[in-house]
Amino acid sequence: MQLNLKDYLVVGISSRALFDLEEENRIFEEKGLQEYSKYQIEHENDILKPGTGFQLVKSLLRINSLLPEKRKIEIIIMSRNSADTSLRIFNSIEHYGLDITRAALAGGAGIAPYLTAFNGVPGS
Repeated sequence: MQLNLKDYLVVGISSRALFDLEEENRIFEEKGLQEYSKYQIEHENDILKPGTGFQLVKSLLRINSLLPEKRKIEIIIMSRNSADTSLRIFNSIEHYGLDITRAALAGGAGIAPYLTAFNGVPGS
């Protein structure tokens, strides 16, 4: 069943803002997608360090815990990663106890086409 997000504050955040993926991005830029994918899969159980947006997300999610029956915040990971290369991200989300269950994983494509699914574009 699809969640109606009409009455929620929906925040989309990139995996690079939520977690420190600078080293992984360097690998991608210097060695390409194949080496990046290999690295992410080989390190899928290594927990990522918090990124620049981590504390903001944690604080926003805390609002939900104040009134659990009136949940109002929904955080969505917006990533160009594939399902294979994002397992490390979700392992890190679980490690930090972040209540994030939704993601748009574009597998290298642009994210913009996925925004309407989360009511992220006016008129959607």
